[in-house]
Parts: sequence; structure tokens; C-alpha cells
Amino acid sequence: MVLFWTLFRKQDFMKQNLKVYGIRQIVEGGSPVLVEGMNHICDAVAVAKILNATLVLPHFDVNPVWKDSSSFADIFNVDHFLNTLGFEVNIVTKLPPEFEWSTREYYATGYRATRVKNAPVQASPEWYITNVLPLLRSSGVVAIAPFSHRLAFNDLPDEIQRLRCKVNFEALRFVPSIDNIGNILVERLRKSHAWTVEGDDVGSSKYLALHLRFDKDMAAHSACDFGGGKAERLALAKYRGVVWQGRVSNAQLSDKELRDKGKCPMSPEEVGIMLVALGFSPKTHVYLASYTVYGGSARMDFLHNLFPNMVTKYTLATAEELAPFAGKASQLAAIDYLVSLHSDIFLSASRGNMHNSLAAHRTYLNVRKTIKPDMNLMARLFAHKNLTWPEFRRSVVEGHKNRMGQVALRQPTQSIYTYPAPDCMCTSRRSIAEHSNLDMDLQEAR
Repeated sequence: MVLFWTLFRKQDFMKQNLKVYGIRQIVEGGSPVLVEGMNHICDAVAVAKILNATLVLPHFDVNPVWKDSSSFADIFNVDHFLNTLGFEVNIVTKLPPEFEWSTREYYATGYRATRVKNAPVQASPEWYITNVLPLLRSSGVVAIAPFSHRLAFNDLPDEIQRLRCKVNFEALRFVPSIDNIGNILVERLRKSHAWTVEGDDVGSSKYLALHLRFDKDMAAHSACDFGGGKAERLALAKYRGVVWQGRVSNAQLSDKELRDKGKCPMSPEEVGIMLVALGFSPKTHVYLASYTVYGGSARMDFLHNLFPNMVTKYTLATAEELAPFAGKASQLAAIDYLVSLHSDIFLSASRGNMHNSLAAHRTYLNVRKTIKPDMNLMARLFAHKNLTWPEFRRSVVEGHKNRMGQVALRQPTQSIYTYPAPDCMCTSRRSIAEHSNLDMDLQEAR
């Protein structure tokens, strides 16, 4: 995601003023980067606080691939955003007329002395104060791009860390129309027939949300072999060349090397086998939170046969209910996010922005289980052709007993948007243990 910030100064303000423009980065065949955008908005608010700046609500350009014209106000509840942060950062909805010329288009047409291009990855607050604030004071307007991951997670004042948490987990709430359809889908799933995990009668109101993350982008970027033979390998290599111009380091490794390192996403078939090994029965109600699956419907047949009670928003809602969101990829992704957030168990087939954000949000809200697949373990088990089913199943269960949503403490350089404890939740190990209703071993916490 590319973010353009325009900072400006008015003579009648004692504060500097900040504008953030959000532009969705889209790769053909991929999915909307809703979560990445949420993280950048959190960082933008934090930098506004650091610079004592006024934040103008982000403007999203029309998505050239998905043709998604959703604005900030189409996705997020503006009133709630403003009310939640009103005592933290000064926020306005638009620039004053005298600064309306400060747009992404203006900075795209040539060299501009007021544009900052050298913000380092994981920049400190001191960097912004030293490099941006003087330019802002002297010029009145400053644009900052690129911005992705341009604010550090370490050595920040507690006030700034808590503000980022507040934006991410409290201020960024979806609009009522998205909330309503999400709640309707959750209610329908809750009214589904009973399902059980072997040995655990969990009643009639439980469901598992599954994010496969197995689209064409993921398959191509992984550079792994998914059993389609030479034709598939050549097609994915060509796609990699077009989309990433050869900048895919995994392509230099063999399929075996990639799988040994846990770099290959699990296919729908492998995810199904893993779920069965963990004890999920054919009665399990599964909500599939994925946009597209590489290989089409045929690739899903095996998983559907294992779990016939699998639904998506398209099968759970009526066409009329989803009509307001047609062609709005980010809003549809937000619906999946909500249904997954409130699921009894959430599993993403491989780590990514959606998995990280949902795992963190569920930890913050202290809700149920979030399964984090051990990709290295699963790769080794699937490669071991001589394992019996009891041996395979025992290994899967044993390997995931500490990957069921136990609270993991954030380590240096790790994101608070992935690991909210302790920064967003608690101040001591004891308080973390008291906060969690999970059977957790702090000695093994990250």
C-alpha cells in the first residue's frame, strides 16, 4: 500500500496539520488489502500525535483492478472514529480551501521540494521530529511517500503505543450496513445444526471460520509445486514474471527446500486433512472466508466432501442482502472479517495480514480459539508417506496443542497489530494470565 501524506501549516493554527491519502495496492488475482490499510491508518494517527498535527480523513483512490470506489466513509464509521479519537488527535474531514491543491496528482507530476521520500522502514519518532517537522515549519506543506511500515514498534512512548491500539481495536469500526449483514450471517450460523469436535460436545451454536488464502497470487508468489505438472509450473512462473518482474526470492529454491522451510501454503486438500486430524467431524459448520481459490471449484471438491456444511457469504446471504456490496471488494472483505472475528474457532491456512489481524483482534477481545498452523510440521508430515493415520493424527494434535490461541507476548520488532500483548492489554505477566480464559503456559509465550 502506498500512502501519500500532505502536511500543512496555517498561520492561525498553533498545530501543524496532516493529510493522509490511502491508495490501495492491487495485484491482479489477489485480494483487497483491507487489513494493511487499517494498520497504516493507525500509524498515521500515531504520527499525527507525535507531530502535534491535525489528521484529515484518508481519501482512497478508485481501485484500478477491482474497480472498487469505496471511500473511508463507505467502510468505516466516521462518527465513531471521530468520537473515539476526539480527545487524542485533532481530526477534520477535509483540507482548508487554500491547501486543496496538495494532492497525490500534484506530487506525481514531477519533483516537489516539499515531498519526503526517504522515511526509513521502522522510523523512530525522533526521525519524524528531526526530518519532517522543520520542513513542515519552513514550507507549510510536506508530503511523505512511501509510508508502508514507516513507524517503529519499539522504543515508542507508552502513550503512542496505546493510541495505536485504540485506533486499531476501538476506533476503526465498520459502518452499520457492514455490521448489520455481518451480524445476520453470524446469527444464521449460530442457528445451524449441532456439530462436534471428537470428544467435545460443543452444542448447536458453534462454527469454524476458515481463511484458505489459496488464490493465484499466493500460489504464484510461493513458487511451490501444487501437483499440476509442468504446465502449471510454467503458467505460475509466467504470472510471477508479469506481476513481480522476477522479484520473488522463493523462485530460486526447489519445491522440497520451500516445503522444508514451511514456505508453501497449504492446499484446500491439506487443510481438510489437518482439520480431520484435529478432530473436526463432517458435522462441523465451516464459514469459508476467502475471495477466490486457485484451481476453481474443482479444487474445493475434496474439502467440501469432508465438510458438507461449508458456507460462504454468498450461500448464507440472499442476493438482495449482498446487492449493496456488489463490486465493493473491501466491503465484502470487511464482512468476512466480522464473521471470522466472532467465530468460535478461526483458522487461516497460512500467515498473512488477515490472519495476523484477526488473531490479534480475537486476543484483544479474549474470544475463543485461533488455530495457528505449524507450516514446518505439516510440510514434514505430508512429505512422510509411510506414516499411518493414527501416527499422522497424533503428530498433528501434539504439534498444535500450544497453537490454539494462547496469548503470545510481543517480542522486539514484532507488530502490535499481530501481538497486542502486553502493549494493548496488560502491564504484567500476571495480568495477562488473569485476562486470558485459555489454558496458557507463559513459559512458552513468545
